Amino acid sequence: MQQTIGDFYTGRPTEQIARELLGHELVYETPAGTMSGWIVEAEAYLGEQDTAAHAFNGRYTAANAALYDAPGTIYIYILRGYYMFDVATQSQGTPQGILIRGIEPHHGLALMQQNRDKPVPDVTNGPGKLMAALGIQSKDLNRTMLGAHNLTITPNATRHPQRIAATSRVGVSAGSWQDRPLRYTVAGNPFVSGSRKRDWDRENHGWQD
Repeated sequence: MQQTIGDFYTGRPTEQIARELLGHELVYETPAGTMSGWIVEAEAYLGEQDTAAHAFNGRYTAANAALYDAPGTIYIYILRGYYMFDVATQSQGTPQGILIRGIEPHHGLALMQQNRDKPVPDVTNGPGKLMAALGIQSKDLNRTMLGAHNLTITPNATRHPQRIAATSRVGVSAGSWQDRPLRYTVAGNPFVSGSRKRDWDRENHGWQD
């Protein structure tokens, strides 16, 4: 039986899904060409119980409704003037999700740098940066399913981390979940936001392959 996109984003804890997303490829097709990059940083948000989540205490608004949709639904929102890309996880009505925080460019780096005129790794080493680099500066794809239009994530990993690091999330509001280790990164990858140059794996970027 063929696995659907939604199958990947349910059936196990959101934390596990976030870890497993590392090495999958985010792909955005445009008239100018295809841009893509391997996911190197992802943050899990665990819904009603999570003090840092948009759906904490069951909050439901027009802005965060995508989190309540089917698993694999795109959730785009604006934070501090930047567009962010999130994917809904778990069954419909369970508002959990994963924020994609960093990608290592694969295809279309020149296009990304036309959209965001920065050198690597600064072009995509943060959630707002990667959206700017892809040229996604609207909510047009919000509440659509991955792959339904021109934005998707490959169903399988095409690269595999040597080591995955789990740390506290970035810039979340104070609360009992503020310091939970729900941010997962490819250790040593230069495209992880806020990473230090001395920690970079300059040869393999933290990948096994």
